[in-house]
Amino acid sequence: MPTKRQEQIFKIVVENYIKDPYPVSSKAICDTLNCSSATVRAEMSELERLGLIEKTHTSSGRVPSEAGYRYYVDNIMQPKEMTGEEVLKLQTIVNNKSLMISDVIARSMEIISELTNYTAIVLGKSSLTNRVNKIEVIPIDEQNLVAIIVTDKGYVEHKNIYIDAAVDMDEIKKTVDIINKLIVGTLVKDVTNVLEYEVKPVIQNYITQHEVLYNAFYNAFNDFTNNERVNVSGTNNMLMQPEFSDTNKIRQILNKFDDQDLIKSIDEKENGVNVYIGHENNFDDDVTVIKTKYKINGEEGTIALIGPKRMEYDRVIALLNYITNNIEK
Repeated sequence: MPTKRQEQIFKIVVENYIKDPYPVSSKAICDTLNCSSATVRAEMSELERLGLIEKTHTSSGRVPSEAGYRYYVDNIMQPKEMTGEEVLKLQTIVNNKSLMISDVIARSMEIISELTNYTAIVLGKSSLTNRVNKIEVIPIDEQNLVAIIVTDKGYVEHKNIYIDAAVDMDEIKKTVDIINKLIVGTLVKDVTNVLEYEVKPVIQNYITQHEVLYNAFYNAFNDFTNNERVNVSGTNNMLMQPEFSDTNKIRQILNKFDDQDLIKSIDEKENGVNVYIGHENNFDDDVTVIKTKYKINGEEGTIALIGPKRMEYDRVIALLNYITNNIEK
């Protein structure tokens, strides 16, 4: 364990490097602490021996190691007080009563991505305890529709529906009317059963092209029941981070943002805001993932920010805490 003075020096190294991505010299620390360079060099050597800081190949200065960032997060860092600008921008979204919860979360994370220059991830799915409140269908042409499904908890889902054969619009409208009458009030988890055992027998009697319409709506509702929404914003922010100037590395990371299965694996299981540095996350060894889960009004999921290990941990944790605390209110 570092001594009090070593921890003081270590804190300066971490926070200076987060602010300005250049190795921190002993002179910079001497200027801050007003002590001799020999003392600082000796203490930095001990911090290096402890594995908290390390030398770079291009400078005599030191940078935090991955273990150092972990020590900083666990033992030194405190969430940073948010600025008035940050609070105002987020309050505008959080207090907008016309927005659905899913839209509030997605837009809030887009704003946080803009404020921090990190990549924001929202993973969400409707709780199966939601009940279907309304279904609307917007025809695009004879074979393509957009179905809008609204639940009693304010969750809205848009589904594109492709019908295998051209169908008369009146047939579509009659089918939707029957589905609405029989499904409204049904738990999301029970929708496909109601379609199979209650809706299907009825439309067989009233709809000429019942088979093709039933299959189309059944597939759409089945997707809705099992759907997990993925919203990624600010992927190009990685291009602004100096540690990702290598074109092969940045291409590798950007490709990972297109991997839906990998993004979904970011889903958080633990309570609170949690920090996964480098090899601790399953996304990439050169980044930090800070994430937290939420469960609000039947909506549940994960919000996360991805950035370099040289991340503003204190600021990100404060922003994520603000989002979860205020949305839950």
